[in-house]
Amino acid sequence: MRRALTLFTLCLVTMAGTFGQDGKVTEGRKSPDQAGRRYDIIQGGAVGDGKTLNTKAIQQVIDVCARDGGGTVVFPKGIYLSGALFLKRGVNVTLEKNAVLKGSTNINDYPKLNTRIEGHFEPWRTALLNADSADHLRITGAGTLDGSGEPFWKEFYRRRDADKSTTNLNVERPRLMFIQHSKDVKVSGITFLNSGFWNLHLFRCENVVVDYCRFQAPSGPKPYHQAPSSDGIDVDCCRDVAIRNSFFSVGDDCIALKGSKGPFAMKAPDGPVEGVEISDCIFEAGGGIITFGSEATVVRNVVIERCTTLGPTILRLKLRPDTPQQYENISINDITMVDAGAIFKVTPWTQYFDLKGQAAPRALVRNVKISNVHGKGYSLGEITGHDQATISDIVLEHVNLELATTDLLLGNVQKLQFKDVKVNGKALATPDTKLSVGKK
Repeated sequence: MRRALTLFTLCLVTMAGTFGQDGKVTEGRKSPDQAGRRYDIIQGGAVGDGKTLNTKAIQQVIDVCARDGGGTVVFPKGIYLSGALFLKRGVNVTLEKNAVLKGSTNINDYPKLNTRIEGHFEPWRTALLNADSADHLRITGAGTLDGSGEPFWKEFYRRRDADKSTTNLNVERPRLMFIQHSKDVKVSGITFLNSGFWNLHLFRCENVVVDYCRFQAPSGPKPYHQAPSSDGIDVDCCRDVAIRNSFFSVGDDCIALKGSKGPFAMKAPDGPVEGVEISDCIFEAGGGIITFGSEATVVRNVVIERCTTLGPTILRLKLRPDTPQQYENISINDITMVDAGAIFKVTPWTQYFDLKGQAAPRALVRNVKISNVHGKGYSLGEITGHDQATISDIVLEHVNLELATTDLLLGNVQKLQFKDVKVNGKALATPDTKLSVGKK
């Protein structure tokens, strides 16, 4: 009887928390790695037949999990059609092998909320999977998020064909996953497939790890064989983000570092993008291994290592003439190019240009080092800027490439250095930055 009472007391203590230094019971922090309860969505009424709309059933399982103190919502094998879902604090998600969370093609299944999109806030459609203030969030497994994007892409192209002034935001399309205001986040093993808009959007998050994920959307000829705005990952005003061991084949930027835009962007409270690490990834299709912008202000301390590009440009910097921008401290090392594009694409970006009656702001690009690049590509690329841009301290070293052309289009670039750069078996000296080498 005494032993049973002792075990019962230990169980109560375990449920309530842990012992503090003063001998009192303190509330235990429920991190995703500690939360042991599992909530199977089938037991909650979801049907994995690919036809039944499961939004209410799955959301109810999420709500019950949160009400019980947290745990993991499990998607077993099956295809679960759903509209927008909203995770709660302490609720994690596991998509098991051959489990598919498939987005509805009815835009009204994604309610409009005031949300962050393209560098500002406005009422717009929510994502398939949404999380806000979800510290210690874990979204893992070998399953798939399928955005069922084709009808949304066709609608975008149809409306743009009818009106060439149609913008990205004129045609509402759901993202696959949106996580904001969260710390200690891990997304692992998931396949992001055919998103209607951006795949994974992170806003004002810290300490994020994305690993062993796949990001896939059509990247063929426009208009109908390319998924518009299908960015792989958009890192928006986040700090300390690691992207590892992942695969990208998308119709837009593979990884985009974003912020606000416009002449007043530096006054926005959103903060910089800083402390981004990208390693051991493969980039098959997309705008570039890494893209800064187009909406962005301060982006700094970015490290890319041991990656392979099968097509995308290595470094793409979009310089907006209507936005004050500062891109600095960029290190890219050990890159393999396999029939790839260019090393640099540093150019002005004037899409949706609007100075709002203000003087043109300044931009600064500095401390960029690309080293140990080998393989086969098209060209060295382009490093130019707009009239108010200062570009300095660019180093290219330990490069051995076969290129279709040695052309490098240069604008006003200061302190450009080539060190041990060989193209088509010949050493290249540092180009004269007062002249443009080659033709655009």
